[in-house]
Amino acid sequence: MLEQINSPSDLKQLPRSDLQDLAREIRQRIVEVVSKNGGHLASNLGVVELAIAVHYVFDIPSDKLIWDVGHQSYTHKLLTGRRDSFSTLRQFGGISGFPKITESPYDAFSTGHSSTSISAGLGISCARRLKKEDGKVLAVIGDGSMTAGLAYEGLNQAGGIHKDLIVILNDNEMSISPNVGALSSLLSRTFSARYIQEKRKDFGELLRSLPRIGNDAYQFAKRVEESLKAFVTPGMLFEAFNFEYFGPIKGHRINQLIDILENIKNLDEPVLLHVATSKGHGYAPAETNPVYFHGVGCFDAKTGGRVKCSTLPSYTSVFGKTMVELAEKDESIVAVTAAMPEGTGLMDFARKFPDRLYDVGIAESHGVTFAAGMATEGLKPVVAIYSTFLQRAYDQIIHDVCMESLPVVFAIDRGGIVGEDGPTHHGLFDLTYLRSLPNMVVMASMDENELQRMLLTAINHPGPIALRYPRGKATGVAPEKVDQPIPIGKAKVLTRGDDVLILAIGYSVLEAIEAAKILGQEKDIHATVVNARFVKPVDSELISELIGKIPRVVTVEENLLHGGFGSAVLEAMAECGVTNYSISRVGIRDTFVTHGAKDVLRAHYGVDAKAVAEAAEALYTGKQAR
Repeated sequence: MLEQINSPSDLKQLPRSDLQDLAREIRQRIVEVVSKNGGHLASNLGVVELAIAVHYVFDIPSDKLIWDVGHQSYTHKLLTGRRDSFSTLRQFGGISGFPKITESPYDAFSTGHSSTSISAGLGISCARRLKKEDGKVLAVIGDGSMTAGLAYEGLNQAGGIHKDLIVILNDNEMSISPNVGALSSLLSRTFSARYIQEKRKDFGELLRSLPRIGNDAYQFAKRVEESLKAFVTPGMLFEAFNFEYFGPIKGHRINQLIDILENIKNLDEPVLLHVATSKGHGYAPAETNPVYFHGVGCFDAKTGGRVKCSTLPSYTSVFGKTMVELAEKDESIVAVTAAMPEGTGLMDFARKFPDRLYDVGIAESHGVTFAAGMATEGLKPVVAIYSTFLQRAYDQIIHDVCMESLPVVFAIDRGGIVGEDGPTHHGLFDLTYLRSLPNMVVMASMDENELQRMLLTAINHPGPIALRYPRGKATGVAPEKVDQPIPIGKAKVLTRGDDVLILAIGYSVLEAIEAAKILGQEKDIHATVVNARFVKPVDSELISELIGKIPRVVTVEENLLHGGFGSAVLEAMAECGVTNYSISRVGIRDTFVTHGAKDVLRAHYGVDAKAVAEAAEALYTGKQAR
C-alpha cells in the first residue's frame, strides 16, 4: 500500500479500513531504514497513526503542518513524496532526519530544537490572515517540549490575540486507564462536533439574554462544563490560555483521530488537541526501551540488538565517570541537565547522588540561571548540555553567570561536527559565542585523559569555565590518574619540526597529528604541533615564541572560523606585536554544515588531516591552499 502513495492526495483515496494496514507498513519501513542508518526511532513509531490522520483530514501543504523538534517526522516524509529517497535518510546527500523548508514544500518550517512550533505556527497563521489566505495551521508538539517556556509564550500570544491555530499535544508519558480514556475520548469527540459548538454559543447567548439572572446563569453553566472537563482531563491549563481543549484521546486509533480532526477543522479559534501515544509503538524492543531507541545507531531490526559496537568508552561516559569520582571527594559538586541525564552521561551520578542531580526539563535558560543561583551559595554546579542546546541560554550565561563571575562549569557535549543529525545539532559555534564573554574560560580536550583533567581544572576554577568535548568514542589512550588540574591558559607542544607550526584545539588536535605524519612521510615537511587546550585565554607567550622561530602557521578547529580559535590566535599575536608571519586558518567557513557521517563531513568541509596537510604544504611552498 505504501508503494502507491506519492503524495497526501494518494493517501486520501484509501478507505479508512486500509489505514491501519498502511500504518503497519510504515512502521516496518521506518524500522528497516533506521536499523541501517540510525536515527530517532521510538518517537517516530509513536506518531504513525497521528501523521496518517492529519494528512488524511487536512490539505497539506495548503494547510501548514509544523512538527516540533522534528524528530518524529519520518511518517510525514514517507507520505509526502520522499518514499523513494527514504533509504538515504540522514546520509550525506540524502534527506534530512528533520523537516527542512528547502527539502520539500510539505515542510512548513525547519525544526531541530524543541518548543518552537507554536510560535512559528502562530506567526504563519497571522501572516496568512494578513495576506487574506485561507487554510489551517497545525503545530504538533510533544509533552517534553511543553516543559520549555517558549511553548507557553506562544500559547499566551495565540490565546491573547485569538488567532486560528490548532496545537496537537503528543503526550507519550501520561498513563490513561481504559475507562477514563474512553470517557475523555467521548467527551472530546462530542464537544468538538461543529453543531455542538454552535449550540453551545447559541445557548450561551440565550442565557445571557435572560433578564437579571442571565449573566449569572451563563457563568454557572460555563463552570459546570469546565468542572466536568477538569474532572476527566487536564484541559483547564490550556483553557486558561483561551484555547478550546479536547482530549486526551488515544493516539493509535486512526478512526477516532480522523473523527476529532474533522470536527476541529471547522473551528475558527485556538484549539489544543491532547493525544496520548506510546513511544516505540508497534516495535517491541522500542516499546520496552524507548530511551535507548529515542536516538539510536545501527541495530539488528529483527531483535533490536546493537551491532558493530566498539569497546572504547564514549567521551560522554568518561565525563560521567569522572563526575562521580570527583563528587565522591567533594560534596559541593552538583550536576544540572536539561532533560538529558542519559544523553549527558549522568545516570551513574544520579544513582549515586540522587539529591545532587537536577533535571530542569527542556529549559536550558532556566537551568543556567538555576545553576548560577546555586553557585552564589557556595556549591559547584556542573551544567551538562549539548553544545547546540546551550545556545538557547546565551543571555543567561552572559548576565547571570559571567557578569558576577560565578563559578559555574559548562560541560559542553557534542562539540564540533556531530554527524547525521545535521545543521541543527552540530556544535560549531560554542568557541565563538563563549570566548567573547568577560570572565569566561574556554577549553577543549584532545582525548579522554585530557577531558578528565579539564573537568578537575573546571571544578577548581573560581569563575565561569567551559570544557568542550566531541560526540562518539574516545581515542583509547591508556588511562591516567586524574590528580592534577591543567594550568589555565597553558598549551602543550606535541611534536617538533622547523618547517610549519600547526596550532590545534580539541578533537582537531588528532587531525593535526595525523597531518604532521602525512607531511613528514610524503612531503618531507616537518611540523611542530601544539595542543592549544585553551581558546580563552590562549597561550600567547608560547605561541609568539614559536612563531618567532617558525613563521608559517596553521590553526585548526572544528568551529566556525568567524570569531573562533584562529581568530583568537590572530588577536593575541596582534596584542603581542607579532607581525612577521603567514597564517592559514582551517575550520568551518561561513556556512551551516549538512548531515552525514562525521568523517565524510570533515573531508567535505576541509577540516580533516588531509586538509590540514594541504594548508601546511601550501604555506611552506608559497602556493595557495584550497
